[in-house]
Amino acid sequence: MSKTIVPTISSGTAGPLGVLHLPRLWQKASLAAAGKLHPDYPGCGKGYDGMTLNALGIKEADFLAFIATKPTYTQLESWIKAYPGAKLSRADIYRHNQSIMGYIHSDEARTSILKAVGLADDGSVNPGAVDLNNLDDWQSFWSTELQ
Repeated sequence: MSKTIVPTISSGTAGPLGVLHLPRLWQKASLAAAGKLHPDYPGCGKGYDGMTLNALGIKEADFLAFIATKPTYTQLESWIKAYPGAKLSRADIYRHNQSIMGYIHSDEARTSILKAVGLADDGSVNPGAVDLNNLDDWQSFWSTELQ
């Protein structure tokens, strides 16, 4: 087994607050802070990670400083609830979740992911980024941990 970990929580997963991608962001950022995140993954990137923090009204530096304290997932959600100016209305969360589920990768990214996992790019696979990222994660996990 590798000394680093491929994150496998899907961006399509939400915790009690109902915010998609937040559990994955917590896992990736926590692994990065502990020096255990697989090098192919950012601890806090500009894509879904940035979208999630922006949607919640959380500054990245504040988030990463809190992650450095090694919170559990539920402690993270409690911290977000107490964060000054956090955007947690049902409408805010709904808009964010729609943006996560509605995001479509570029043609190049889709083609690359499907090729890496051995699937034809023939329109038979859901083109949503959440589903393609899941395939990519599962392939990375398999090649890193099981092959």
